[in-house]
Amino acid sequence: MAIATINPATGTTVRTFPELSEAEVEQKIGFAHDTWLTYRGTGFGERAELMRACADLFEKEADATARLMTTEMGKTLASARAEALKCARGMRYYADHAAEFLADEPLADPSAVGAKRALGRYQPLGVVLAVMPWNFPMWQVMRFAAPALMAGDVGLLKHASNVPQCALYLEDVFRRAGFPEGCFQTLLISSRQVEAILRDPRVVAATLTGSEPAGRSVAAICGDEVKHTVLELGGSDPFVVMPSADLDRAVETAVDGRVQNNGQSCIAAKRFIVHADIYDAFTERFVARMRGLRVGDPFDPSTDVGPLATEQGRADVEELVDDAVAAGATVLCGGRRPDGPGWFYPPTVITGITRDMRIFAEEAFGPVASVYRAADIEEALEIANATGFGLGSNAWTDDEAEQERFSSDLEAGQVFINGKTISYPELPFGGVKRSGYGRELSAHGIREFCNLKTVWVG
Repeated sequence: MAIATINPATGTTVRTFPELSEAEVEQKIGFAHDTWLTYRGTGFGERAELMRACADLFEKEADATARLMTTEMGKTLASARAEALKCARGMRYYADHAAEFLADEPLADPSAVGAKRALGRYQPLGVVLAVMPWNFPMWQVMRFAAPALMAGDVGLLKHASNVPQCALYLEDVFRRAGFPEGCFQTLLISSRQVEAILRDPRVVAATLTGSEPAGRSVAAICGDEVKHTVLELGGSDPFVVMPSADLDRAVETAVDGRVQNNGQSCIAAKRFIVHADIYDAFTERFVARMRGLRVGDPFDPSTDVGPLATEQGRADVEELVDDAVAAGATVLCGGRRPDGPGWFYPPTVITGITRDMRIFAEEAFGPVASVYRAADIEEALEIANATGFGLGSNAWTDDEAEQERFSSDLEAGQVFINGKTISYPELPFGGVKRSGYGRELSAHGIREFCNLKTVWVG
């Protein structure tokens, strides 16, 4: 795939970029490693000052940054601006809390291990490669970069090939904030160059957010090299609605959750599992709201859903819908691409899904919702967990016993009850099963790329 900005609303190429040569990549790895040797010795106070300066720039430049994101991957301008501001919030969170999260952990009774003093100490690992996706081109990167830089690590970014200007902005904004230039570098490279970087002994770990095949590849290489990885892969999140739920709020959140980011979010609700007693009422309202959404220019404030980010992404969504329809599923709204330029696809609702359809097992990365009928909580949980993914999940019920049951039995890294699944700096983020392993955000996220060293003093 060429490294290029291609406006998804028009399909026109805006700008192309050359790939770095092997020699240029080698130079950047060396620069990163040399920078880390000195940067790891800085204190939390100095790092926090730099991180807050970076947050200031993100806030000041949020409008311009939003336009860049919208141009490159098609998210609505309002959601792009919110993403820029969320990055600033994440940076400030780690600036405020890194010292606390990585403080020494002394053993309460060191005499129990025959020591005068014993503790655990968090220390940075070194150069970390981040392989990042296009769907949240700033926030996905920042939820790695902010904790890693505050921990004393340095980063190399291999961003998605369709958001090169976002990638270059990220390198530039860290530099302008005052971080040493080698602390965070963007590598404009193709996927075929990743393996050599992962095998370089100066690169000590990797984090990837993206597709399952990409995650398997990075995990296999790092496993061979015995290097630490964090993987956040796909999701096919369930959204369960029970009879005691506030139906109006559930429908409103269901629509928002399905079409957020033009339907291109790993933690977007994708499979709507509704109790039989309220199935008809929910589905009628849900379809009406989905049908009423405005699809169009993501720069237009009245637009609800912009284009999909890539031509191949739209083709993948179409194939899933067409396969389901050919096998007997019913399309209640949407289901056909509009005429005209750009990679638009309408909000779509499908029912009558059976287990032999691809959409039952695969992630629909676009504004396509599958609706299932469940007779009771047991069937709802069975349908919800009948997937290889386990990233986020939603359940709507005012029954406390049901709330506890969903919290316990939904197979996911996150369970949100009566609310939209969202990533927060304060909460750990990650999945189970084929959705990956490891955690981002919260105290757990900053500790992922640290060596927890045992110190024993006799």
